[in-house]
Amino acid sequence: MPLRCLLVDDNDAFLETARTLLERQGVQVAGVASNIAGALRQARALRPDVVLVDIGLGEESGFELARLLAADGQDGQRVQGGQGVQSGRADVILISAQAERDYTDLIAESPAAGFLHKPELSAQRISQILNRQLRAGQPGFQLAGTAIGRLPGRRGQAYARS
Repeated sequence: MPLRCLLVDDNDAFLETARTLLERQGVQVAGVASNIAGALRQARALRPDVVLVDIGLGEESGFELARLLAADGQDGQRVQGGQGVQSGRADVILISAQAERDYTDLIAESPAAGFLHKPELSAQRISQILNRQLRAGQPGFQLAGTAIGRLPGRRGQAYARS
């Protein structure tokens, strides 16, 4: 089963380009949203493995969405999935066309697994961020191990987080 992703960005052209790119690389784009309300609905309904969230969502903040997604998953619910019992919340990766250095402190304070510069968007970079999160033993989002195991080229290598 491929990695399932939700894309959140207020730019329709970017959403379409990112969907096409990621799907060609073996990532299943389960849904897209352009604002916080839509993203929360989609995340709850689709239960993606990872949510790519643009930092600037028009008048809204991707940092706020990351916090809301983290809080949404705090109830400890577990769901039965194709890879066994998994946490009900997804890893969040913040994305932006701006450089990471423009947001360093805010990214560090957020519950996100990491940051991805939009020009570097790829399944491989998503994998690197999730791997870094797993190696660091971050307590935040719990799907990193199973999500990594479903990235292209990582089949059969699901990891359990302690």
